[in-house]
Amino acid sequence: MIEIIQPGPIATVQDTGRVGHRNIGVGTAGAMDRRALDIGNILTGNTPDAAAIEFTLGGFAVRFLEDQVIALTGADANARLDGKPLPSWWVRHVRAGQELRAGPSTDGMRSYLCVSGGIDVPAVLGSRATDLKGAFGGHEGRMLRAGDRLTVLDKPQNTLPEGGFGLSAARLGFMDPPGELPVIRFVPAAEWADLSPEDQIKVQAQSWKLRPDSNRMGYRFEGQPVVFETHRELLSHGILPGTIQLPPDGLPAIQMNDANTCGGYPKLGVVIDADMPRLAQIRLGTEVRFEAVDRETALAVQKEHTKLLSVLPLKIRLASDYAQRWGMQ
Repeated sequence: MIEIIQPGPIATVQDTGRVGHRNIGVGTAGAMDRRALDIGNILTGNTPDAAAIEFTLGGFAVRFLEDQVIALTGADANARLDGKPLPSWWVRHVRAGQELRAGPSTDGMRSYLCVSGGIDVPAVLGSRATDLKGAFGGHEGRMLRAGDRLTVLDKPQNTLPEGGFGLSAARLGFMDPPGELPVIRFVPAAEWADLSPEDQIKVQAQSWKLRPDSNRMGYRFEGQPVVFETHRELLSHGILPGTIQLPPDGLPAIQMNDANTCGGYPKLGVVIDADMPRLAQIRLGTEVRFEAVDRETALAVQKEHTKLLSVLPLKIRLASDYAQRWGMQ
């Protein structure tokens, strides 16, 4: 069992999300940085659908009420376990009574606390993800509060050494280097062709700043507006997380995990799956650039990222054996 001492700005229980229900207006929800969740579940020996806690911007504190194996992934929030540093991308044993406390996140937006067995909350429509807009799933369909206690499912067998071990985010290549302008790739959508060639260049050439009113529903950007030469009235139609829309103000908006299932704004494109986790970690006020790619490029990038994840269990097993051999505590 885990007790929430301090949830930080936003903390929710999330898994890989809720699929197959958009036809009845139920969105995906789920971890914004799916890759960080996947790696945390691999580190803790969980199945891919195990639920974890998603913390936003750090500032959280939890107490472990029983012995556990945990992994902390995603944004580095200068976390400390009983006062001793616990880096991100690290897995280790914790003992009953120990406390994990984090400061503000420094290199991203979202951190994930994965626990061996996964967070035990009721599955709703096949997922334990919190849908904040619909107020269901997760822990009572809401953000976590101080004093909440979360139970954990039966733990898989784990031969992890006591002190655990960590992975290198830089070597994984899944986090953007600090100070580098992130480039978010997208596949053009139906209304992209309605822009003039000059405006298509304008969308991709300039930097767009992520606005402070962005959230799990959608990301909004500041920059030089782009407008269609010919105004079109569109009926509401189905949209997915990653859809880049262009509202009448000419400033792009990207639908995220908690977005509506339909909308009527023109669509510039859809962010490629491999870049959605990177987008989820971009901090408010950060500038990004957009780059149009074709479908074949998107599939090739996704295949490469899937390959990197597929070899992680072997690398983790080797790292665990090495840590045990040399008695890391």
